[in-house]
Amino acid sequence: MLGAACSSGPDRATDTLVADGTTPGASAGPTSDSTLPLLSDTLTPVVVTDTLPGDSDDPAIWVDPRTPASSRILGTDKGDSTGGVYAFGLDGHIIANASVHPLMRMNNVDREVGFARGTSRVDIAVATERNRQMLRVFSLPDMRAIDGGGIPVFDGDLNRAPMGVALYRRPRDGAVFAFVGGKAGPTDGSYIWQYQLSADASGRVVGRKVRAFGAYSGRKEIEAITVDDSLGFVYYSDEGVGVRQYYADPDSNGTQLALFATTGVSDDHEGLAIYATGANTGYLLLSDQGANRLHVYSREGTASDPFAHRRLAVIPVRAQQTDGLDVTEHALGAAYPRGMLVMMSNRGAFHYYDWRDVESAIARAAGRR
Repeated sequence: MLGAACSSGPDRATDTLVADGTTPGASAGPTSDSTLPLLSDTLTPVVVTDTLPGDSDDPAIWVDPRTPASSRILGTDKGDSTGGVYAFGLDGHIIANASVHPLMRMNNVDREVGFARGTSRVDIAVATERNRQMLRVFSLPDMRAIDGGGIPVFDGDLNRAPMGVALYRRPRDGAVFAFVGGKAGPTDGSYIWQYQLSADASGRVVGRKVRAFGAYSGRKEIEAITVDDSLGFVYYSDEGVGVRQYYADPDSNGTQLALFATTGVSDDHEGLAIYATGANTGYLLLSDQGANRLHVYSREGTASDPFAHRRLAVIPVRAQQTDGLDVTEHALGAAYPRGMLVMMSNRGAFHYYDWRDVESAIARAAGRR
């Protein structure tokens, strides 16, 4: 594994707002993350990470079960020559010896715990290597490749270059599955391909296609995917249309359960993640890429419709043109006692938000309803 930390340190967000909602000294030309014009209610990150050498795309949060303050953020760089999966500490600095590059246009990344590998279990990260038509699998936290060079997807169809990926660990038996979305795909209800991941006798992770499902509008693409392990649902963003919901278990039927977020999103429906507040309650977060906003929906439905996800808040954020995001409800040391939200920003970095700030913004929005 190769890796080198970038020289620039994390940018602490300490801007002072003036009456018109802008930042003193903000220029009219290209700006850095620390001088972006802000609205008075813009959600401000605690940390902006080191800048990647290429193009940031998608994050995933790995929670260290022994020392939560040592948890790591994984972030992809989808540059054609600088591509990789980079590991960041909670201070926002790149961890060189746990960052893997160069790889060929890494798009999305997800992580899962308790993957069975021989007689032991290991946490894993899975990312799409778009230019090689592969899923890449790494052990956590060392980020050692355990896939023998990659798992081919979409039967080599170059038009369906893999972009989105999300992992599901089935509660009843611990089986782990990967949902994969491509740059293009059919509109016949088979856009998403689901693979069961397992380890062979040598410990190499392999994949077996178990299902193709999922409606697609044909407008743009499907990249953002997230899974609610405990409730057994998979969600994905049909960009420009809305968010679709299905059962995650490949043994279930392929009937669409819900299509929501069909109004109020100004541009692409992108990053998705789930913050649990109880066994069945919580929030589903969606990034509105064109408007630099976070849409918050209820994880649970209503008494009359269990798949009615109500929009609870729309929150402006400093992160720009967000493709991917991730969230955790687990306490990550003193800095993030109620968890954190991580959002990709198009300036080559990732933004860390204290969940307490997100929660306050949701409460303010509820108070205005």
